[in-house]
Amino acid sequence: MSSTLMLAMLLAAAAPADAADTPLPQETQTLSVPGFADFLAVDGDSVWATNKGRVERWSRAGKLAEVAMTHPCGAMAIAEGALWVADCKEGTLNRIDLKTAKLVAAIPTGIANPAGELNVVTGAGAIWVASDNAGKVARVDPADNRVVASIAVDPGTHYLAFGLGAVWAVSSGEQSLQRIDPATNQVTARTRLGKQPGFLAVGEGAVWVQEQGDGTLARIDPATVQVSGRVQVGKDLLYGDIDTGAGAVWLRTTSDQTFVMIDAQTLAIRGRLGKPSGSGALRFAGTGLWTSAHDVHTLSWWSLAPATGTAAN
Repeated sequence: MSSTLMLAMLLAAAAPADAADTPLPQETQTLSVPGFADFLAVDGDSVWATNKGRVERWSRAGKLAEVAMTHPCGAMAIAEGALWVADCKEGTLNRIDLKTAKLVAAIPTGIANPAGELNVVTGAGAIWVASDNAGKVARVDPADNRVVASIAVDPGTHYLAFGLGAVWAVSSGEQSLQRIDPATNQVTARTRLGKQPGFLAVGEGAVWVQEQGDGTLARIDPATVQVSGRVQVGKDLLYGDIDTGAGAVWLRTTSDQTFVMIDAQTLAIRGRLGKPSGSGALRFAGTGLWTSAHDVHTLSWWSLAPATGTAAN
């Protein structure tokens, strides 16, 4: 099968849902989480969060597990029965067994952004992490916890996403989005973005990038790797997060509200949800969303089910 045909099939399968059918989320539970709960990864009905010196697994009933680490950082990923999380001080990609909540491997990949703004992602049978600020992405084989490739990318590439058959990588300094072909471990296309691009997501038929300095969300056509639309969300989108699902793009913000719901087809802002709560993360979980707010030490569940008497913030 040709790569062009494969991409066409992936795009057809990933056609966006209709966000108009998705109710606005209701904040139905807020948990007190001491420390600095930040980046999130959904694990069934629970969620993992990075914290100071540890990662923690939480459900709506409370904390389920805790695993000590030196400095967990960045967005995490779940694959192969494990949580994959960067350690910014040790320069490692850590593998934590989901069943036992035990650290089983610390892989010396290097970490491109020791300040902690980066992603670990999974796809094409591999784990991917930005490993060198000079411009490298490490590909790790989970079969033996070994770096099997180092992909040359633009300097300052820290942010990754996987979807539609490719790794997508953003360099904030170079203002670039790059498409990495996992079949060749090479960058096959790139496009220029707005000011200070950061976290990104792939879903609802497109690639979505926070242009943090401009306060805009950019939609990129995965076939042409060109910007196909933008929406102004605020003055800036610094230190937030992004995810997709249920026909929408979800943006965790630091100003004006907790997060924003954007229709993936029309780019209309459908809702500005919650009160400003400082920096934090967001993950879509099918029936709702998890958000963190490390400045006020909380983790919140927002349900997509019809309201049952609990009002949203």
